[in-house]
Amino acid sequence: MLWTNRRNRPGRCFAPAARRNLHPGSGAFFQITIEAVADPSPPVVPGDESPSVLRRRIDRLIEELRDVSEREAMDQVRRRLVIHLCNRCYRGWIENPAS
Repeated sequence: MLWTNRRNRPGRCFAPAARRNLHPGSGAFFQITIEAVADPSPPVVPGDESPSVLRRRIDRLIEELRDVSEREAMDQVRRRLVIHLCNRCYRGWIENPAS
């Protein structure tokens, strides 16, 4: 597996599993974009919960997040990752990406 550089483009890189260099434009690798998004559904709020109880729940959540950085908070909601796999590694990975 090959992780991208800061521009999300492979440079002259080495794929350790395949023990080979990957060169842009050679057609020797796949670029894979993985995007994970937290459950986009609105939260379930019991119908019998009073506005004051709901407000306390929200305040408690805000307090829990007070020491969480903006980046950490975003990573809990949405995450995007771009990886590059050589052709051989891609063929194995695409059949079982969670392995």
